[in-house]
Amino acid sequence: MSSSAPVSSSKRPHVVIVGGGFGGLAAVRKLKDADVDITLIDRHTYNTFQPLLYQVATASLNPGDITWFLRAVRAKQDNVRFVKGTVVAMDHDAQSMLLDGNITVKYDYLIIAVGVTANFFGIPGAEEFSMPLYRRSQALALRDRIFANLEDAAINGQDRDLRVVVVGGGATGVETAGALAEMRNQDMPTTYPELDQSRIHITLVEMAPHVLGPFHPNLRDYAKKSLEKRGVDLRLGTAVKEVRTDGVLVETNGTEEFIEAGIVVWASGITAHSMIGEWGVPQGRGGRIEVDDRQRVRGFHNVFAVGDIAVNPDEPLPQLAQPALQEGKYVAKLIRREVDGKDDPKPFSYFDKGTMATIGRASAIAQVKGLPRLKGWIAWLIWVAIHVQQLLGNRNRFATMTNLSLKYLLWRSHNAIVGETPYVISHEPRVIEATPQGATKKAAKKAAKRAPKKAPSTESPEH
Repeated sequence: MSSSAPVSSSKRPHVVIVGGGFGGLAAVRKLKDADVDITLIDRHTYNTFQPLLYQVATASLNPGDITWFLRAVRAKQDNVRFVKGTVVAMDHDAQSMLLDGNITVKYDYLIIAVGVTANFFGIPGAEEFSMPLYRRSQALALRDRIFANLEDAAINGQDRDLRVVVVGGGATGVETAGALAEMRNQDMPTTYPELDQSRIHITLVEMAPHVLGPFHPNLRDYAKKSLEKRGVDLRLGTAVKEVRTDGVLVETNGTEEFIEAGIVVWASGITAHSMIGEWGVPQGRGGRIEVDDRQRVRGFHNVFAVGDIAVNPDEPLPQLAQPALQEGKYVAKLIRREVDGKDDPKPFSYFDKGTMATIGRASAIAQVKGLPRLKGWIAWLIWVAIHVQQLLGNRNRFATMTNLSLKYLLWRSHNAIVGETPYVISHEPRVIEATPQGATKKAAKKAAKRAPKKAPSTESPEH
């Protein structure tokens, strides 16, 4: 590899970590007092707390609430530096990698923690016309698209039903559908009185016969009932055959149906980035990098992979935050011991702390280690506490807690966090006058109270 701007370490071992997500940052922090120099590489300058992306997409949180400036890691750790870049190629014989911009980075130890991306499973039109929800930019694009559609309908009327189809019944799909339904039910009667709420639909499509597959059947049933209670149109046992500009073609029990929709949200699986295939590492199912029981990339001694991108074929783990955090800390511990001339630690062993998902205000399910299966208000409080605690930085925690409290504890707050939407163009000349239909109930009551009492008539009734 050639480069006009080489990046190399000092005399101490140089640990290069590609990816500033859960696993990558866990490794960085665990190496804080190690006798190594660390270079953290990411194509973004920020870490995104992905479990709360749907809250940004549904206008409940600011994007800054769930993102954290990666360079801030140096505030408490001076053996790390950050390099913004995308890995183009790796040369493991030379222990170096090439970044875009013709920058070479040399390493003594390499930790790959780049995460994954949306998997469209080769379904026609899915990649072109649906909206995935795995990056901050995607959450913002979805949010702005939702409000653009609502503003257009508010001016031009509802000549057709408005529908959002969410594809995928995992945590992201369920949480997004639940949040959209609550927006429609609780906020839009106030913020969009021009629209007929009964003509706005949230549809959740899932191939399996139930939502939230990893959970206990009792919790799955609770989630299903909670979604239905909020008016979500559930299409279980239904496969998406094609995504089009105006909706999705689905199949249920051999019968095809086209569901017209203005927005299709894709939350139906993940896969490795295509660039991984250029990095000279062994790949398994879903393009994930194969590792051994110590998170070493198979065939290499000083190259590791952690998080969603890594898989031990003998003991595959769920692609969640907890495995990534634990794997990142483990690899950092292994490197520290090796640098100190000590033997490797015991093989990595995952401690399952449980998992949880929220459906909406005061409604969640939780399978937490050491606790009985939880649902409802208690599970929701635990969900909020854990997610706020896992955010990076006290400012993010405070802002998120404030926004979620205002949104979920005080129903009277209808102040959506919105961005820019396109200009609304009337399809035909329109005149706006008086109060929009559907917003007059309270106004009518107040007007009736203000109106003068009619004096009783003194005339005799006519016969």
